[in-house]
Amino acid sequence: MKKSLSALAGIALIALSGQALAADEIKVGKKIYDRAFGRGCGACHDISSNPQLSALIKAGELDKASFSETLKNGKNGMPKAMAAIMAIGPVKKAGYSEDEAIDAVYKFLSK
Repeated sequence: MKKSLSALAGIALIALSGQALAADEIKVGKKIYDRAFGRGCGACHDISSNPQLSALIKAGELDKASFSETLKNGKNGMPKAMAAIMAIGPVKKAGYSEDEAIDAVYKFLSK
């Protein structure tokens, strides 16, 4: 019985730490969205004439691979964004790689 409770407690702790990490990742993703290029992604992407990232992701019209490709290489009027993203304090503090930073902002937009 004691071993079962210990195992259950361990599983619960792992689950809670995973949830905390996911919450932290979403917070960093929000910081990226709010701060990239000094004015945030929303300066362009919250305008009705430009792609609405959150809506496109939620509708399944913008997958992570395409999102990542655009951030890394730019597209149409969208400049390359990785240098601006990697310069953001919370990204540096978290020690994120480019792919981890992309995952964070994608998860934020997906929520």
